[in-house]
Amino acid sequence: MNFDVIIVGAGPAGIFTAYELKKEKPEVNILLIEAGRAIDKRSCPKSKTQKCVSCKPYCHITSGFSGAGAFSDGKLSLNYEVGGDLPELIGSPIVQEFIDYTDTIYLDFGADTRVEGIDNTDAVKEIRRKAIVGGLKLIDCPIRHLGTEKAQEIYFKIQQHLIKSGVEIKFDTVVSDLIVDNNKIKGISLADSKTKKYINNVYSDKVIVATGRKGADWLKDMCIKHKVNHRAGTVDIGVRVELRNEVMESVNNVLYESKLIGYPAPFNDKVRTFCQNPGGFVSQENYDNDLAIVNGHSYKNIKSDNTNLAILSSHNFSQPFNEPIEYGKKVAELVNMLGNGKILVQRYGDILDGKRTWEKELYQSNVKHTLPDAEAGDLTSAMPYRTMTNILNFIQAMDAVVPGFASRETLLYGPEIKFYSNKIDLDKNFETNIKGLYCLGDSSGWTRGLMMASAMGVIMGRYLSK
Repeated sequence: MNFDVIIVGAGPAGIFTAYELKKEKPEVNILLIEAGRAIDKRSCPKSKTQKCVSCKPYCHITSGFSGAGAFSDGKLSLNYEVGGDLPELIGSPIVQEFIDYTDTIYLDFGADTRVEGIDNTDAVKEIRRKAIVGGLKLIDCPIRHLGTEKAQEIYFKIQQHLIKSGVEIKFDTVVSDLIVDNNKIKGISLADSKTKKYINNVYSDKVIVATGRKGADWLKDMCIKHKVNHRAGTVDIGVRVELRNEVMESVNNVLYESKLIGYPAPFNDKVRTFCQNPGGFVSQENYDNDLAIVNGHSYKNIKSDNTNLAILSSHNFSQPFNEPIEYGKKVAELVNMLGNGKILVQRYGDILDGKRTWEKELYQSNVKHTLPDAEAGDLTSAMPYRTMTNILNFIQAMDAVVPGFASRETLLYGPEIKFYSNKIDLDKNFETNIKGLYCLGDSSGWTRGLMMASAMGVIMGRYLSK
């Protein structure tokens, strides 16, 4: 079986590569491989069971067509400064140009025309003034909010469009190995995602790997086996914070999502807010080895009384250490161990008092937790000291921007870890040192988020169509 192009991973980077390539060159023969299911066959049973049942072989929230994006809050960041390091590779003007173009594709498939964070100039100035007082930097970033339920509708339309245009999609299929000969890609070996049994080999001299955060560990193994040049990247470890909408409304009503960055003492590591969900819900997603990782969703039509957002501490390691993904996993395993396999939640005030949170105490405050099966406990017994110090000092700085953010009843959930750590060495066409092998999206280490990964896919598709 021979194809012009093989794409591994049907997340945003992979599907937008296929979309743009088919648009520019309709006759091209594309195979798209996805470990999970079609988007219309993805469903999380937790809405009925009220607890995670650890779906096998993969979590439906993290795997399947459109990747974790289908069940995310569905926010598209429309500024090149947000979403990863791609501007360092190909230049900020090019990235912004393709973000703008990719945004029109989302609009064509039904995205909301409203853009958050472009009004209330005076109010934005006041938020920036408060951020400066707190030692933080506010990044202006217009946001197009799809909403979790609307994102699924949009990606379903894209899925149907790709199938109709002739893209062959194999679901429930994994790539067990890359076929490399004389430093050139020749194809891939396929296996059943459930049984892991070998299916067959398929061949192409152009293979695009876009396996997302969930596939970052597999890609690292492939890099080692086939001598693909890569390096240890940043590992982001943090918590998801939840507090009442009333506390956050001064920011929510102006920016919808506040992108704030700080370098708190004493370590001066980069700490940032990420994925803010006004009226949202804290959620759980499962990775390989049953790791429970916290996340957050925000729907268009269903709202809670709370806002949640991530606070992530970035850690950069030097030689001889070269296992940032494994480091993140070990932290997650420790937190999961304390929570008996569940997400751990703790009140900010209890952390300051040096005590764990008890379940009965969660019901004594104004903030009612939106992850009902989270386990009350002590995050500080598992999170690294440096990470926890960064987060606590950042929360104090945030209190200058949003008075009440550092309230004793503010909830911290953990762990929130982003598995995009290894950075693949790419040229400006996203090609590795293996001829014909390209890497895209979050698994490549160059993007972090829906829009940047989608735009990287569009750029890849445009290049391959030449």
